[in-house]
Amino acid sequence: MAVQEFLSPTSLSEAQAAFDENAASSWLAGGTDLLVGIRLGARDPARVVDLKQIPELTAIEIDDASVRIGAAASAFDVLQNSAVPTLFPGLAEALDLIGSTQIQGRCSAGGNLCNASPAADSIPALIANAAQCRILGPDGERMLPVEDFVVGPNQNALAPGELLVELLLPRPSGVTSDAYLRLTPRTEMDIAVAGASVSITLDDSRVCTAARVAIGAVAPAALLVEAAGDALVGSQLDQVAIDAAVAAVRAAAKPISDKRGTAEYRTHVVGVLVSRAIARAQARITETRP
Repeated sequence: MAVQEFLSPTSLSEAQAAFDENAASSWLAGGTDLLVGIRLGARDPARVVDLKQIPELTAIEIDDASVRIGAAASAFDVLQNSAVPTLFPGLAEALDLIGSTQIQGRCSAGGNLCNASPAADSIPALIANAAQCRILGPDGERMLPVEDFVVGPNQNALAPGELLVELLLPRPSGVTSDAYLRLTPRTEMDIAVAGASVSITLDDSRVCTAARVAIGAVAPAALLVEAAGDALVGSQLDQVAIDAAVAAVRAAAKPISDKRGTAEYRTHVVGVLVSRAIARAQARITETRP
């Protein structure tokens, strides 16, 4: 079956109506995964519903308490036309690793999340920053933490007819920062063998008061490793605390072996990445509050 209809609604209500009328429909937030899937025969929607014309889904809004990123807001707009890179440099690092500049002009963090690849770069960064998903469906709205949104490889928690509207992140304080690192076989436009994101908060004595650690490409879905964050809290990010966090992520990792790396290699690497991400996030706080 070829695509028979391409619709571009301009409101959420129009989008819901367009999708509900036909079960063989697909949302299009950027199309960088959907169009490839259609060409390869892995996706076969009769109707494609383009979300790029809905203002709420492409908006990026920042206030004193939160940052809202529309599910269809392009990575380029997030990186170039907003304050997100200043507030969340780790999330910006992750988005900047998705494809080329041309791809970033179309792709979105929301689409990257919905595609639910185990190796997606933005998902660990969103998890580390405690992002929430605002979801709209036939039964109304609901909120879901990003760590609960991906339920398996290329599988998300959206029910039929539901739409990811936006990502809501708590605005970080001046003593909070994040970092994202990954390892790839090539330096450009490759997917992660392992990825790690960290967000930490320090007090005036440089003691860690909050921490979130997330890992990607080493399990069926990106993981929030609470034990790793707990290992950092209460410490001055000394080597003992970092080693405990590294041990926690290695224990949580459940990677596969394939042509890009063995399970043992991925498990080792993800620990190294977490250690380096902690150091990078800590350095960013120190640079702003020496």
